[in-house]
Formats: sequence, C-alpha cells, structure tokens
Amino acid sequence: MDLVPVLEEPLKKVLGPPTAKVMAEHLGLHTVGDLLHHYPRRYAERGELTRLAELPLDEHVTVVAQVATARVLRFNGGSGQRLEVTITDGSGQIQLVFFGKGIHKPHKDLLPGTRAMFAGKVSVFNRKMQLAHPAYQLLTAESTEDAAEAVGSWAGALLPIYPATAKLESWKIAKAVDLVLPSAQEALDPLPDSLRDGRGLVPLPEALIKIHRPHTKADIADARARLKWDEAFVLQVALARRRFADTQLTAVARVPKPDGLLTAFDAKLPFTLTDGQQKVSKEIFDDLATEHPMHRLLQGEVGSGKTMVALRAMLAVVDAGGQAAMLAPTEVLAQQHHRSITEMMGELAQAGMLGGAEHSTKVVLLTGSMGTAARKQALLDLITGEAGVVIGTHALIEDKVQFHDLGLVVVDEQHRFGVEQRDALRSKGKQPPHLLVMTATPIPRTVAMTVFGDLETSVLDQLPAGRSPIASHVVPAADKPHFLARAWERVREEVGKGHQAYVVCPRIGDDEDDKPKKGKAAAKKKSAEDEAEKRPPLAVLDVAQELASGPLQGLKVEVLHGRMQPDDKDAVMRRFAAGDTDVLVATTVIEVGVNVPNATAMVIMDADRFGVSQLHQLRGRVGRGSAAGLCLLVTEMPEASPARARLGAVASTLDGFELSRIDLEQRREGDVLGQAQSGVRSSLRMLAVIEDEEIIAEAREEATRVVAADPDLDRLPGLRTALDALLDEEREQYLDKG
Repeated sequence: MDLVPVLEEPLKKVLGPPTAKVMAEHLGLHTVGDLLHHYPRRYAERGELTRLAELPLDEHVTVVAQVATARVLRFNGGSGQRLEVTITDGSGQIQLVFFGKGIHKPHKDLLPGTRAMFAGKVSVFNRKMQLAHPAYQLLTAESTEDAAEAVGSWAGALLPIYPATAKLESWKIAKAVDLVLPSAQEALDPLPDSLRDGRGLVPLPEALIKIHRPHTKADIADARARLKWDEAFVLQVALARRRFADTQLTAVARVPKPDGLLTAFDAKLPFTLTDGQQKVSKEIFDDLATEHPMHRLLQGEVGSGKTMVALRAMLAVVDAGGQAAMLAPTEVLAQQHHRSITEMMGELAQAGMLGGAEHSTKVVLLTGSMGTAARKQALLDLITGEAGVVIGTHALIEDKVQFHDLGLVVVDEQHRFGVEQRDALRSKGKQPPHLLVMTATPIPRTVAMTVFGDLETSVLDQLPAGRSPIASHVVPAADKPHFLARAWERVREEVGKGHQAYVVCPRIGDDEDDKPKKGKAAAKKKSAEDEAEKRPPLAVLDVAQELASGPLQGLKVEVLHGRMQPDDKDAVMRRFAAGDTDVLVATTVIEVGVNVPNATAMVIMDADRFGVSQLHQLRGRVGRGSAAGLCLLVTEMPEASPARARLGAVASTLDGFELSRIDLEQRREGDVLGQAQSGVRSSLRMLAVIEDEEIIAEAREEATRVVAADPDLDRLPGLRTALDALLDEEREQYLDKG
C-alpha cells in the first residue's frame, strides 16, 4: 500500500469544499498533511486563565478568560446601543465590544463569572486595547462534555489553541483536526532510525497525535522535542545538499599579485584597518585562493566597514586578472556605492584616463535606467575587461551583460538570488565566480546556520575609530504632544551647529494607493485611533510640506523616495552629501549604504510601523562622523502596547545582535526560508531559532554526515519526501541564493 497519498489527500474531500476553501485561502492548508502540521500555538488548562497583558496588537488571537463586567450603553440620542464586556485573567483585562443587533446573544451569554474562549483581532480605541465583535465559545464549568464538544474531542484537561483567523476560529480548526488525526498513523518518518533512537525521540505518528490531543504536559514536551528535530534536520539536510553540490564545482583561484592595485590602495588609506577587518579579509583571501567557489556571508554592525572589506576583495581579484561585480538592491544604493568607491580609490579608479595611476582599473556603474550611450560604454568596458569593477542593480544579470572574466560577485544587503539568477551570473564567468554576501543586519549564529546555512560566515563586530555614539529616545506623540514639538527644536539645533538631519516616513503619499481609503473603512479607522489624538501626517510629501511651512520653516528641506526618477534621486543625494540640504524627508530608501557623516539627527515618524532590525538600520545613518548622533522614534501607540515595548528596546541598546534576537523572538511565527512577510504558511512552526540553538547545531552536523554518505538520499525515502514538501519552487530558489 502506498502510504504517501493518505497525507496528500485534499482537505476538501475530508472537510467539504467550504471549510477547505477557507483553510486554503487564510491558512495555506491544502492537504491532510498540511493540517496535521498546523500545530496548536499553545494550550489552555481548564481552570487556568490566559495572560491578557501580552496580547499582540493588530493580530487575531484566541484567549480563554472570565467575564468580569457587562453593560449596555446607548449613544446617538438613545437610538444606538453597544454592549461592553470586560474579561479578565486575574492580572490584566481587555474590553469586548458588540454593536447594534449583534448584542442580544452575547448579552444573554456573557454574564459576570462566565468562562469562554474568545477569538478576535486586537485593536486600540481611546488608547485601550479591545476586541470588537469577537467570536466566542462558552466553557461552562458544569458541563465538561459541552466544553469538550466546543473545542473538539480531546482527552485530559488541555485545550489546544490553534493559530486562527477571523474566518476560522480555533475551535473549528480543532474539530477539523479530529477528522484527520487518524491519518497521522500513515505519516512517513523523515528521521533515520539511528538518529531517532539515539536521541530517544518518539516516532512521528505518536508525536502528531500527542501535539494535537495531549493527555499531559509531558505529552506536549515529547511531541515538541520530536517535531523540532524534524524541522531542524530536514532544513539542514536541504542546506547540506546545497553545500555538497557547491564542493563539486571548480573555480579559478584568485591570488593577488604583489605590489599591485590592492597594495597601492592600502598605501592610500588615511586610516588603519580594524583588527576585525584584517581578520575577515584574510578569511576571504584564503577562500579566493582555492579552486572551489567561495560562498561566504559577511555580516556586521551598521558602519563596521563591510564595504571596505568587500572593496579590498574586489581589488584582489582584479590584481589576479579577473573582474568583480557588486550587486545592490536599489539604484540609490548602487549609485552611492559607485560614488564612495571611486572617491576612495581616487586615481586608482581612472585607468585609461589622464591622471590615472600606474596600477589602476576602471569602475563602472550599470543600472536599468541609464542612458543608452552610458550603458553601451559600460557594457563595452565589461566585455573587453577595461572595467575591473562594476557596481549595479539587477540589470547586471541581464543576457546582454557579458564579462571578460568574472571572478567575484559581491551581493549587498539581503539581495536574494534564485536558481535562474544564480545560473545567469555563473554563466558569465569562465567558471563559477566566488561569492560574497553582505548584510548589515546582525544575525544570531543559529539564524546564520538556517537562513544562510549554505554559506561560511564572517562577522565584523568592531566599529572603526572615530565613530560616535547615537542617543535614541521614544517620542510619545499621543501621550505628550510637546515632546514632538521639542523633537523639531532639536533638529533645528543640530542644523544650527552646521549639521543635517533625516526625517523618515513609512509612506510616499503621491498616488491613490498611497492615500487613506475613504468611506466606512476610513471612518472606522479614524474612530479606532481616536481622531482627537490629531496624529501627524505619515507620508513623505505631506510631512515635508508641513515641516517646511511649520516647525522647520526657513531650513532647506528636500524629499527622497523610491518613485522618483533615478537622476533626480542621485541629484538629491548629491546635494545632501554636499551639505546643501538641511533636512532630507525620505522613505526607507535611505535604510542601507547611505553615508553622510555630517548628518547627526534622525526623526522616524510612526516608528512602530517599522521592524526592530529596520529601525536599527535606519538609525545607523547618523553618528557616522565625529559628532554624536541622535535618533528620535515618534509613535502614537499607547504606553502599554507591545509596539511601545519594541521601540523601548531599540532605544535602550545599540547592540545589533541583541536587537536581532528581540526581533526574531517577536517574529518567530515568520518563515525562516524567506516567506515571513508574505503570509505564506511558515516552514518552521515548532523550532525557535534562538532557543533551540543546540538542536540546530546538532542537526547541522547530522545532516552533513547523512548527505556525505548518501547525497541523493536513496536510502531514506521518508526524508526525501519531507525534503520535497519543504522545497517548493519558491523556497528552492531562496536556498539557491548563494
């Protein structure tokens, strides 16, 4: 009997088309196996209440709580009515609100003392957290059978709480799980017997049953331990196979000639490299000297000098007779890199030109929006070998772009490559080029072993001498409006000292898609955020106009955003770099790579809309010179909200590695394989990459051993099946970025 199809059976056959459609659209669950791997988020014990103080804003949650008070209020002269119910967990409380005709049933059901499961989206009204029109299921103490029926038939007193949506509450998912749970017996085990037995892990069918319907907390612990190993091991096998395939490739060893371009560049430097830069450079040069392609991740704090390390690696390859390409994610960053690299190299970047040095090369820029003549010249310089270094965007991997001898590719800042793109790049070299991936987002070791597990890792954690500290503060605009006024005074003070400032906004504000929606949705939003708070505009164009005619009147204010023409963007950045502009109001287009040492202040509007790592990146644009930096995080969120706690964490430390841990812990539901922001179901549901460092490290060792012995996994059909399920096309491309 072929067991695989049992878990591959479509849910619509088991649950019926309507339920299956909702599960597919809102949870990404399509098969019996998908549902079996949709694990409970947590468990509530009968008699135990949930901590309401930790509910995340703007997320759909399920809580078990007790009604404290319930009252009906009238408004609109008595023609309208709403039911306000306060539920409590003993240490905190949250308000439920029901309107209009929808109040009758909850008014009858939700009496003080009643216990129930509530499901809804957490919002803020009058700066208090609430659930509007939540779904609920009563859990009456007198009727244990009814309670069991409400959330599915489980044994014991543990109620599974599933990741749910507004369309599909946790207790409905529990009922669906009941229907497919017998199929867990047919699950193929991906772990080799020796690995499972050696670590005392329960078989996969047993783990699936225990995770969904545990009798005891020990059952949950057994299941979690087993399922974490599955996720860690299957992912590490995927990465180990990638590394194994790379070892089968050959590359041209690139050893720089003595007293060449690199030596001349080092002699020009007005400073000495940090110990960290010298150590990482040696690791890279050692890799370049081998006949296998380098696959290295260079990570480091904002401003730690990664570009300098990458440039020296590129010059070493040019010295060895090859060419080097640097890919940037945006045109602004590509132009910035080109400008700063040519400035650092001086006459060494002027090969063939009057004043060019003896040991010199050409540094060219290639982007999609270049003029025809400039583009033709750049392409000619690449194919003839005149240009040793090229800096560009995705335009570099187009078919028309041909290199004389591509030896090194440097990928800057989270620029992911898929299979086709990587093959396109490799085809441009006589043999596969060496690869260096750079990121300014500090990554904990375990994340490096998962997201970048096919790359060797180098870390720059030492800032160059002369860097200044950055003071960071949260500006609670709603609680204390005068703090925001003081923020603009501080900007004026910095400009008065001869410095410059950034103001960052989350939106541009120049088209219909970017404007607030009108009608009922807008009215609802305005009500929820309380119009009386008078929130400041959050779009670049609006903020720039308001500042120029208000608190920053008389200062030279300019805007920068991604929808501007490339030449206009470059002109704005040149004026700002030259000190002609006092304040640059921008989107996150300035997040990485932008280097203006004279900019000392940054005000981030609606800072709660940005992630922790993104805020750290943005903050790194100031304090790049000898003067101290200032970063002000403006928010309208209430003091007790998780968003304010997140901003407080950013303000309290400049340690990017610590912040990356905080960021990861908050986004642990996200997909480590690159789908975190897409809403696609996560590949890591059980594994927490910070807490489970030991499992990940051991899984990496086991995976390397298994793949070395059986690269095609012919002797492990269960593992092969699990790998195929993990590596759908999109994830395969993500893993093939290196």
